[in-house]
Amino acid sequence: MSSRRRGALRTAVLVLVAAIVVGASGFLVYANVTSAAEREPLAEVADDPAVLIDYSRDSVVLTPASDPNGEGLVFIAGAKIEPVAYAYKLSGLVDAGYTVVIVRPFLNFGLFETRPLSAFTALAPGVSDWYVGGHSLGGVKACMYADSPEVRGLVLFGSYCANDLSGSAMAVVSLSGSDDGLSTPEKIDANKAALPADTTFVEIDGANHAAFGDYGLQAGDGESSIDDSDMRDAITEAITGAWR
Repeated sequence: MSSRRRGALRTAVLVLVAAIVVGASGFLVYANVTSAAEREPLAEVADDPAVLIDYSRDSVVLTPASDPNGEGLVFIAGAKIEPVAYAYKLSGLVDAGYTVVIVRPFLNFGLFETRPLSAFTALAPGVSDWYVGGHSLGGVKACMYADSPEVRGLVLFGSYCANDLSGSAMAVVSLSGSDDGLSTPEKIDANKAALPADTTFVEIDGANHAAFGDYGLQAGDGESSIDDSDMRDAITEAITGAWR
């Protein structure tokens, strides 16, 4: 090979490496720009004497201040959403005696998460029976954890499974919003076959995709017309009713 060709090849390799580095760096910046939790709903949870909060950058653990029922939910946050943004909407479960562990997935995308479920259940050692759940892409990852032998059930917020759980005997609750512009009612319906036949499907009237958390507007979403407290109550009622 001539020196000119070697030089051209070396230049091409350097350009390719540079493009990969720039692309990876750009994605890391993009992945770590997240939607923050709204202050008012979070303050309401902090002021609730029935809920104890222990949070770090990567997780939020909500524990009943009294009479925990020994059951817990590991909940995977949606893509690029701060875990604490789900604290208010899930706090009704804590009031009902459940412990809730809200997880930030790796690089803020559920599908990149590779840690075992035990990494999250270990955050609440007093819990003996576990459910898994998640919002949007977090729900897709939760479906992948659902075949673990220690999991009693699955809850999906504006989400559906990429893996087939239709033969499972676990309790499954699928919550969707009538005005969800991302996980639309049509998409939820089209993916029902991946869930057990006795899955509890609840469409919450007036809810959009972002109504399952408290992090503001989301591109491509519909418009929500449901009050935050009504949304919290609808979530709590649907889940606790199915888990009794």
